[in-house]
This record gives sequence, C-alpha cells and structure tokens, in this order.
Amino acid sequence: MARRISGRSHGDPRHADTRAKVKDDYRPSRDEILRYIAENPDRSGKREIAKAFALRGEDRVWLKDMLRDLQDEGLLNKERKRLTRAGAVPHVAVLDIFGRDDDGVLLANPSEYTGAGSPPVIAIRISRGASGPAPGIGDRVLAKTFPTDDPSGPAYTGRVMKIFEKRSDAVLGVFRVLKDGTFRIEPVERRQPELIVDKEFQNGARNGDLVEVEPARASRFGLPRAKVLAVLGSLTSEKAVSMIAIHAHDIPHVFPADVTAEAEAVKPATLAHREDWRDLPLVTIDPADAKDHDDAVFAAPDTDEKNPGGVVVTVAIADVAAYIRYGTPLDREALKRGNSVYFPDRVVPMLPERISNDLCSLREGEDRPAIAVRMTFSSEGRKLKHSFHRVMMKSAAKLAYPQAQAAIDGVPDDKTRPILDSVLKPLWDAYSVLKRGRDARQPLELDLPERKILLKPDGTVDRVVVPERLDAHKLIEEFMIQANVAAAETLEGKKEPLVYRIHDAPSLAKQESLRDFLQTLSLSLARGAQMRPSQFNGILERVRGADNEALVNEVVLRSQSQAEYSPKNIGHFGLNLRRYAHFTSPIRRYADLIVHRGLISALGLGQGGLTQQEADRLEEVAALISATERRAMAAERDTVDRLIAAYLAERVNDTFDARISGVTKAGLFVQLPQYGADGFIPVSTLGGDYYIYDETARSLFGERTGKGYQLADRVEVRLVEVAPMAGAMRFEMLTDPKPLPGSRRSFHKAKGRARASQSRVGPRGRRR
Repeated sequence: MARRISGRSHGDPRHADTRAKVKDDYRPSRDEILRYIAENPDRSGKREIAKAFALRGEDRVWLKDMLRDLQDEGLLNKERKRLTRAGAVPHVAVLDIFGRDDDGVLLANPSEYTGAGSPPVIAIRISRGASGPAPGIGDRVLAKTFPTDDPSGPAYTGRVMKIFEKRSDAVLGVFRVLKDGTFRIEPVERRQPELIVDKEFQNGARNGDLVEVEPARASRFGLPRAKVLAVLGSLTSEKAVSMIAIHAHDIPHVFPADVTAEAEAVKPATLAHREDWRDLPLVTIDPADAKDHDDAVFAAPDTDEKNPGGVVVTVAIADVAAYIRYGTPLDREALKRGNSVYFPDRVVPMLPERISNDLCSLREGEDRPAIAVRMTFSSEGRKLKHSFHRVMMKSAAKLAYPQAQAAIDGVPDDKTRPILDSVLKPLWDAYSVLKRGRDARQPLELDLPERKILLKPDGTVDRVVVPERLDAHKLIEEFMIQANVAAAETLEGKKEPLVYRIHDAPSLAKQESLRDFLQTLSLSLARGAQMRPSQFNGILERVRGADNEALVNEVVLRSQSQAEYSPKNIGHFGLNLRRYAHFTSPIRRYADLIVHRGLISALGLGQGGLTQQEADRLEEVAALISATERRAMAAERDTVDRLIAAYLAERVNDTFDARISGVTKAGLFVQLPQYGADGFIPVSTLGGDYYIYDETARSLFGERTGKGYQLADRVEVRLVEVAPMAGAMRFEMLTDPKPLPGSRRSFHKAKGRARASQSRVGPRGRRR
C-alpha cells in the first residue's frame, strides 16, 4: 500500500521536508507516479522521479521496471530522456485558440497533436496587468502549459508567452475572369470551394491575380460568394507560384524599413581582436547556383608523431554575430523568420541581402570575418581535440560540387588545377579518415533520393532531375557534422546555455507498429528500450536490391521522430551522436546564430556574445524556430506540388508509372517517381470488391478476393483530373490488385485486424 507524501506536490524536490518524511520501505503506487509526472513535466527523468520519492538501491531497479511497464501499457511516452503521460501536451507548445467556454475563458488546442483521440483542450489564462495585445479567437500563440486536476474541465491551462501574427478569416485564391464576364475565385487549397465575386467587390483585381478574399455566408443555391480584400500579386509574372505558399503559411517575405536601414548602415568587420588567417587556403564548395557561402574548409595531415595517419580539419563559418546583435530590428526579424525558405523559383532569406549575400558571404578573394574550428582526428576517424578561433579569412577559391569532384576524378579545370595537390587532395584524404569514423558510428542510412526541379526563364517547370550524390557532397556534410559536434561539446563543457539539435528515438508505439509490419515480410526487429540506428541499418541491408527495398525504406523513415531544437539535450538518434548543435549555417538558420553567440561568450571571443536575457528565453526560442522550420518545409512541399501539377495539367488522360506512397481507408496516394509528385486514387474507383484497410501491413485488400495494394507497390495509373493552383491530382488505377504477401492464414489475420480497428469501405466509399 502506498503512503502519502507531504508537501504541496507529490514528491516535488523543491520542498525540503519531502524526503525527510519518506519511509525507507515505501514504494509509490502507479497512480502516484503518473500524477507526479503529470504535475512535474520538467522533472520527470528516472533519476528525478527516484529522488522525488527517495528511492535507493533495489527500489530504483523496481522503479525502472515499473516505468517500462507503464510505457508498454501506453500510459507513458519517453521523450528527450524524460517521461510524459501518453498524449500529453509539451510544457511549451504552439496553440490555436478556437473558442470560449460559458465563463468566457479562451479555449485552445495544440496546433500539432500526434496522440490518440481528440486533441486536449487548454484553457488560456490571462495574467492581470499583462502588457501588450490580448489573445483572441483565431490566434495562434506560444504558451507554457500546465496539467489540471479537474476531470470535468480542460485538461490543461496555458499561459501565453507570445502571440503570432493574427490571421483573418480571409482565404487565398486566384482571380479568374470567365468568358461571360463573370468573376470566379479559383481555390488554392485542396478542400476550398470555388467562389463567385460580384463586380462591386472586385477591388481592382485582374485575371490571374493572387488575391485575398473574404467569403460570404453560403446561399442555399449555387456557389458561395466572396469579396476581394487585397491583391497580392499576379500569377502571370515570373516566379509567382511560390507566392501562394508564402501567403498561405504567413511567411514574412518583405523586410521592414527599419531592418533594411540597419542592414545598409552596417560597416564591414575589421581585423581587430581577430586572428589573421587570410593566408590559409580555405575554399568554399557549394551548389553551382549558390548565392551565399557560409562555410569554407581546409585539411592537412597531422604532423604530430603521436598521431600517425591522423588529419587536421579546419572549418570556417561566416561570423554573422559580428553584425546581428541581440534585440536589434535585424535580430528580431531574423528570429521571426527563423530560417531561410528555399523554393524552386525563389529564396525567402532570413537576413537582408546586404548581410547574407555580401558582408557575411565568404566570397572568393575577399576578407571576411569567421568563427573557425580546428579539429584533429586519429587515423580511425576519432576526434582527439578541437579548438575555436575568431578569425579574418580570405577564400582561396569558390568551387561547385561537380567541379571539385571532377578535379579529384582526373578532370581539373583552370581553377582547380593549381590547388589540386595542395588543397583538394588533402581534403579528400581527410574525408577518407573521417568516413572510417562515420562507418564505425553507424548513423541511420536511408536510401531516399532527392529530386530537384529545374525551371524555365518564365518560372514554369523545365524538368525534374535527381542530382548525383557525389563524394564532394558527403565530404562537406561530414565536415559540417563534426564541426556541429565540436560546438555542442565546447558549450556543454563550458556550461554555456545553448540550443541543441535533437532527434529522439522512435516511440514505443512506432517501434511496435514497425515490428508488426516487418513481420508481414518475415523480417524481425529486436525489442528493447534502447534502440540504435544500426538495428534499422541491419533491416535495410537485408532488403537491399530486393523488390520490397523501397517499401521498407519508406516505412522505416515514417517510424522516425522529427528532429527539432531544444535547450535540453537528448542526443541525435539518426546521426547516432550524444551531443549535436547547429553551428555551420548562421546565414540561413537562427539556431546557428545562437550557438555562435554562445561560443563567443564561453570562450571570450569579443563582442556579440549570448546575453543573459537571451539565455533565459532559449526554451521559447527553440519552440519558435522549430515551428518556423516546419512551416518552411510545408510551404516548400506545397510549392513543389503546385509546380508539378501545373506542369502535368496538359497531360490529362496520359498514363504514368507510379509508386504507392500512402495507404488510407479512403484510398491510395501515388507518387510519380519521375517527377516526385503525389496524387490520389479514391477507394471508390478501385473496383467492385469491398476494400479493407490494414494499418499494420500498410495495405488495402479486397474482402472477397484477398487481393489488393500495398505501400511502395509499383503500379500504372492514368491522370484524370488536375487542380494546378491547389497542387492536387487525381488518378485512376490501371494495375490489377495482387495477392498480398503471406499465407491465406496471414490474410485472415489481417482481415480480422482491420475489422477490429477500421470500418469496411465499399466501392463508393460507403461504410458497411
């Protein structure tokens, strides 16, 4: 029987009398453990729980087993080495305010929720005397959340830390003038209806303009009406498709006047208080079309006799902190953007061009301030030591990836020939050493080729290519990874606050789902709380070259957690690194700028270091820049979908080779490998059988025949409908369903699983 713990919070270590009143033979109940974790989200690691309940020796072993049981039962999740109640909201979260309760209290939901069931409701509390604008319905806010004990009310309360820019009820669309002279709004979202605009509400819009409109209340007959609020630009102009994503995702893309003025007034950094490295032949290696260059590299053999076969690698990174000081208009705008956003037809930079493409860009032959790290590796690729320096450098050469690779492969040009033996070959020799260390570390090795859209001068798609993955790419990638590790190690060693780049191991639920799926392919994944990337690599190696290689790579990818930023370290699972922080791209990522400031403060490298005020806000900043990163990814993906849809709009009724990229009870998502574009096949068009969704096997199979379709199957499809501005395509399946892997017994098991968890879906999408 569990005893009670005195104090205002169960086992709260802040209360000095708690541990003194704990009996030696006491073990807390399951409910007390769960309550403590809910009430103390910041102190929910195993050690902290044991300390709170004064557990020692064998009791700590008992606690470890109890926590594992609670995880297996789905009552707890493990995140960042801390335990949380299943479906719990993070302590700092982005919330969407959707309404009020009967007492007028604002209610919100997490903007991103991955738990089971409906998202929890959070009651927003407004502090008396709070300054600034008050949040309202429709606002998106950053808030600290606290669990409540009221079973009849909201599960959490939230204290607002920041209100994001308000969004009105307006929607985006493309203004179209029809042949009969009437006006329509072509939707740019897949579920958005077409709208009618009366002439008096045209507001100067012309055919092809991207407009913001306010929908009116829908009438009982005909299409709903709307009025134009603002003209955002013309889609008939060059590089216009990304405008839709920019406005739809509220991406800041115009620098305010005070930010531009500050950038233009900045003076170039001088040699004062810097080491002079201008004679060191550092080189930049980037994509051929890169406009800014924030990293340069150099390598040489280690001359220390105690390190035979070792190498010394130098990575120099643009010193953005020399120009962007905390709290200035430039800094506030950079934090608001969080990162640069890269579209096929334009870049929305984090910093003004005066900073990103000029003063901070490591241009060939020009003096530029940098923060450099010099790293020494053994012949096995193990880092022995490193040191950071604030320097003035001068790039010896601006190289493109194919250009550097061609020189190593025996085809140097006029630029690479003079530095082939002195610079390029030592770089490749150093990469060979670092690769041994990478191979021993065994990061996650997924084979997922990336596609690049090449545009014509008018901004439309020319072709889609898969760039060759060169050793030049891998060299720069590994050098940057090691520089990021060195930055995290230095700051942690100096006890300096920082923002880590973290990547959690797959959750127990995702592990179990993956394990069930692999069993359908007669593959096994070992059980254990401490997963390693090497275990996934073993699975991927077993299917290399097999018919189901693409399928397994896709499912393993979907089982992984999403990387994010946090001031609390849990390591980086995918890279298999204990400490990792972004340091190498401060021109385009605010996280890297924070790390630069931390290094300046920790190592006494001069002005521009991390202030105490900024250090106190790191939890808030980490949440903000994680959100802006996800926003950028969604906007980039939407733009690619729209460009490809527009490109294929003239090919309706053509047939394509495709691969099934998603399976739902509503139908199949298919991807055209040649274009990297996705479309949908409704289940109602698959034939006369009743199709059952098997979540475990990622498949739809016919109830009568047992034949069906599975994730990653290669199929032939016909394009039947395209909505270019919405980026949506609908296809028709031409490939007959196939017998699914496994025996007839496995089929009946899958049928039973599906019946237990999902409704059956008929030929017209009817539930039976």
